[in-house]
Amino acid sequence: MDVIAKVPIRFYNTEKREKQIFSPLYDNVVKLYTCGPTIYDFAHIGNFRTYIFEDLLRRTLKFFGYQVVQVMNLTDVDDKTIRGATEKKVSLATFVQPFKNSFFVDLQSLNIERAEYYPAATDYIAQMIDFIQKLIDKNFAYKSKDNSIYYSIEKCPSYGRLSHLHLRDLKVGASDCRVTSDEYDKESIGDFVLWKAYDPKRDGDIFWDSPFGPGRPGWHLECSTMAMALLGEMIDIHVGAVDNIFPHHENEIAQSEAYSGKPFVKYWMHAEHLLVNHKKMSKSLGNFYTLRDLLGRGYHGPEIRYLLMQGHYRTQLNFTFEALEGAKSSLLRINDFIRRLQEMADAERDNDSKRDSALLKNTFSSFCEAMADDLNVSVAIATVFDLMHEVNTLIDKKCFTPGDARGALLLLQKLDRVFGVMQFERKEEVPEEVRELLEKRQEARGRKEWKEADFFRDEIAKRGYVIEDTPKGARLKLHH
Repeated sequence: MDVIAKVPIRFYNTEKREKQIFSPLYDNVVKLYTCGPTIYDFAHIGNFRTYIFEDLLRRTLKFFGYQVVQVMNLTDVDDKTIRGATEKKVSLATFVQPFKNSFFVDLQSLNIERAEYYPAATDYIAQMIDFIQKLIDKNFAYKSKDNSIYYSIEKCPSYGRLSHLHLRDLKVGASDCRVTSDEYDKESIGDFVLWKAYDPKRDGDIFWDSPFGPGRPGWHLECSTMAMALLGEMIDIHVGAVDNIFPHHENEIAQSEAYSGKPFVKYWMHAEHLLVNHKKMSKSLGNFYTLRDLLGRGYHGPEIRYLLMQGHYRTQLNFTFEALEGAKSSLLRINDFIRRLQEMADAERDNDSKRDSALLKNTFSSFCEAMADDLNVSVAIATVFDLMHEVNTLIDKKCFTPGDARGALLLLQKLDRVFGVMQFERKEEVPEEVRELLEKRQEARGRKEWKEADFFRDEIAKRGYVIEDTPKGARLKLHH
């Protein structure tokens, strides 16, 4: 582990309701499980708020020197996927494949790092059956009258410790609260299903054979099985959105610890909801957006990522198009600053000294402290803008050298290992016709034909570019 990793990291543990110093179970390796999408539709921006939080967590752990082994499940068998497949009269695999493909395209658009594993539930049915059988053998599960298999929460005295609900309250009416739906329903607080008996009206021809009869696994069981199969019986961090806490993650704890007899997860972390204009996102309200909707309006992945990551993950984030425009503007300022540093850094390498290395060291230290404090990304972003203000002032005063600029660029590249939004590549694919217009404008200026020069400037603007005059001459830049 490098020197950065010596910074103590604190994460808010949902189960303990407090920030705790992070210490992995397995030396320098962090085993991380992240709840992924149910691939029955395109993921919406509320989903991606959670996935970007998970990506920040992953990147931060790596930044501080840890090796991360991440699993993100793909739920391809539940009520929604089965309903979609039966309605369209196609196989389950055929139905989910387009949404699976689009999910990975979306991850790339948002510069979300790939996890080490993306298990699909349908690839682990045999392991799930074995899991259920062990729970039956240990008397934690039973068969109901409809031939489904249920987990008995009365066998788990600690049930409710994650959501901080009391078992005595949950047991009231438990026998009447068994649900056949995998969807979130916080009023359904009784014994939960491990194996759903086959129902031809509901399931069509989608089922698996098992010792308990034909059917398919319950949604809660899927995550436990895949997490333990790929990461082991004890994992470091399990994350998701706040609506995963109950019943999903609560049920994961109960069945996993009943299976292994060991603590399942050391740290639980949850992201708050994304609101749209201060309201819950809903198709009926017309405020429901997928990533594709925003890209179709001309926004870009880094701008959307910047907006969705800039608020602390444990606070609700309000999405508006005004806020997205603000994110776009902020990112443009950062990238313009990078360009200014690059132009300085390209200057002739003489005996320039790094006179302001203290400024860079202080920025780096502040950034580390912010991210180590439960991913305080808003403070971390503020350190970048403070740096920009200080450096721009020094440059204007001619008190910042090319060596300083190169040091600042290296610092920003290091910080962007966590942010994942900055643009360091200087290749701009300016169309040939726009470059020709710039040449004609420069020729007109050389002849002092100002009206003609203005005409070419306006033509360039119509094509989405602005002219920026620099000490090295005019250059073209996309207008944002």
